Amino acid sequence: MKFISLVLLITLVMLQYRLWIGHGSLTYVHHLEAEKEAQIRENQSLLDRNLSLSAEVKDLKHGYSAIEERARSEMGMIKNDETFYQVVRQPQHQPE
Repeated sequence: MKFISLVLLITLVMLQYRLWIGHGSLTYVHHLEAEKEAQIRENQSLLDRNLSLSAEVKDLKHGYSAIEERARSEMGMIKNDETFYQVVRQPQHQPE
């Protein structure tokens, strides 16, 4: 009877060790779930960025308005029949 009790106690200790410390333990599973959530957030962010880039590529391939907008904003270009006005503001003096 002592032998069976000892075997059962050793089995219980081994199972508890695996549950709390070993591979597949609760802390290991919790760590994996946290990594999974972080990966899901990163994947969603990358998916949103890819969709935005895909829409921009489609717009650049099929619409001249996007090309014109980019030329105006990034390169400072204007059309032949347009007049460019630059407004320079006077710096405001702070009362002393």
